Amino acid sequence: MPNRSEFWNFLLGRLSLDSLPLHNMIVVVTFIVVATGGAALLGFITWKRQWGYLWTEWFTSVDHKKLGIMYMILATVMLFRGFADAIMMRAQQAIAFGDNMGYLPPHHYDQIFTAHGAIMIFFVAMAYIVGLMNYVMPMQIGARDVAFPFLNNFSFWLTVSGVLLFMVSLFIGDFSHAGWLGYPPVSELHQSPGPGVDYYIWGLQLSGLGTLLTGINFVVTILKMRAPGMSLMKMPMFTWTTLCTSGLIVVTFPILTATLLLLSLDRYIGTHFFTAGMGGNVMMYINLIWIWGHPEVYILILPLFGVFSEIVSTFSGKRLFGYSSMVYATVSIMILSYLVWLHHFFTMGSGADVNSFFSLTTMMISIPTGAKIFNWLFTMYRGRVRFDVPMLWTMGFLFTFTIGGMTGVMLSVAPADFLLHNSLFLIAHFHNVIIGGVVFGIFAGINYWFPKAFGFRLDPFWGKCSFWFWQIGFWFAFGPLYILGLMGVTRRLSHFTDPSLQKWFIIAAFGAFLILLGILSFVMQIYVSIRNREKYAVGHDPWGGRTLEWQTSSPPPPYNFAFVPKVHERDAWTNMKESGYQRPLQGFNDIHMPKSTATGVVLSALGFVFGFAMVWYIWWLAAVSFVALIAYAIFHTFNYNRDYHVSADEVNRFEHSGNWASDPQEARA
Repeated sequence: MPNRSEFWNFLLGRLSLDSLPLHNMIVVVTFIVVATGGAALLGFITWKRQWGYLWTEWFTSVDHKKLGIMYMILATVMLFRGFADAIMMRAQQAIAFGDNMGYLPPHHYDQIFTAHGAIMIFFVAMAYIVGLMNYVMPMQIGARDVAFPFLNNFSFWLTVSGVLLFMVSLFIGDFSHAGWLGYPPVSELHQSPGPGVDYYIWGLQLSGLGTLLTGINFVVTILKMRAPGMSLMKMPMFTWTTLCTSGLIVVTFPILTATLLLLSLDRYIGTHFFTAGMGGNVMMYINLIWIWGHPEVYILILPLFGVFSEIVSTFSGKRLFGYSSMVYATVSIMILSYLVWLHHFFTMGSGADVNSFFSLTTMMISIPTGAKIFNWLFTMYRGRVRFDVPMLWTMGFLFTFTIGGMTGVMLSVAPADFLLHNSLFLIAHFHNVIIGGVVFGIFAGINYWFPKAFGFRLDPFWGKCSFWFWQIGFWFAFGPLYILGLMGVTRRLSHFTDPSLQKWFIIAAFGAFLILLGILSFVMQIYVSIRNREKYAVGHDPWGGRTLEWQTSSPPPPYNFAFVPKVHERDAWTNMKESGYQRPLQGFNDIHMPKSTATGVVLSALGFVFGFAMVWYIWWLAAVSFVALIAYAIFHTFNYNRDYHVSADEVNRFEHSGNWASDPQEARA
């Protein structure tokens, strides 16, 4: 008979009361704040009796527009979590000098910078980008939904399950301290015996699977569901960048999945793929993770290049300059992104020939990027440029991203990289590109398409406040890091002995505070706009857009288009307006749309349980949840009742509603 200890080990694996970090007051206070806020939110929803509405209209929806909005809400929540980590790091570095060790122990600091990097890349930037692509792309090509609506819902909830694993690690056990890419040997079992690296692995595996399914979905949607007449070279630039991004996702994310699988086999059954002393090769992991990791950088930035293309064209009142060259530049970047991964580790000793090849390809990839910047500038040249909030973010991008690109070219020179590698210069460069390109692009896209999604604009005053806090705060936060990097200060340090460095870290901490004000201004912008939505009400085409999504009402109907449009020009909506387009108000037919389903929520919940069980070695629960997941997926496969009818009368009522008003006064009525 097994004794009591063996029974509990079987039932709970390595999970115990000791797994709760009750000794860490920072974590305890954070848990109290999060638990209180979560309980208040749940209580408010219950008081308002909104659970049924949220479940039927949002959580189980397969409408690409609602899923896009949920992605962006999720990303906003995780932005606060990831930025809280950034503030903690900057505060620690600003005070931890000499005998003052600061308020974060090194082990805790390592977890914070690991969580910050992983959350910001996977659950903030990626979630915002997938949300924008989800919302806009099907309407831009004249489709009523994506090719596989259920997979779209499932992909979102897989991302949520990965988020939940990351968040649970804050309060049960600890998180990885091996960096956001989990380099061995630090991530191997003998150096990280706790659950932290396992949380990291399974959180990324679940969310990575969701991203891969999304990439497949978008590729099929763009190639097979375009409106009549929309050839590839008539697609909007945002659709082109979505296609290239999705192609990168389809090819690269299986590499991430395989790499993390090999690492998990090392940890669970001792295969030693990456253990140098046991016949493995650490550099194999570094190569594999960066063969995924560098295309990932372009997965992040390419969709925002499309956003900037749409905004520059709209707010300059002109067709996009050099459309064909922009397409070729996008495809070139997609291809070249596979040929530059080794510049992340020039110092590994590959030799002059290998380093020279990757140095040259890294320089080459800046050429199509530079061509894009000149095309945007030429689009603005002699245009009637309107400096609304989306255009302000675009102008900030052109300045900030260009400087980040130039510092990247500096790092592409292998001898220079030998001096700057692993220094704060590299951190400044990376944030220069990601914040200046990705974050600025995300806020530009949100301000641009928000009235399309909700029927009213975002408040311009708070939008400009957010922009200027971000723009100025960025240079205060990361300008000093360029200087420190040139002085030889390495990254990942939580304490410094040289007091002459402190002033630079204090300036960087002040910059992080300004960025925090920018984030809070964005939240205030949303709040004020909702409170004054009648004041900011718009017609269906508030900016004078040039692409098909502006042909629909604001917000769009579930079916997007009552009649699938026919496309004759690249700027399809502009061409239709100039041709005297009249919206049909009769002759509507029934429309078949995909039915909402709870399957994605259930499968992702089982995936979360499986991941949690694997983290804590609860083998029986892992087996049960995995079998249940497969069984439920098979059951769903044979459930054919997946569509509903929007009757012609319903279509007629919506097409005659006030959502179509071109005059704001009429829209308010």
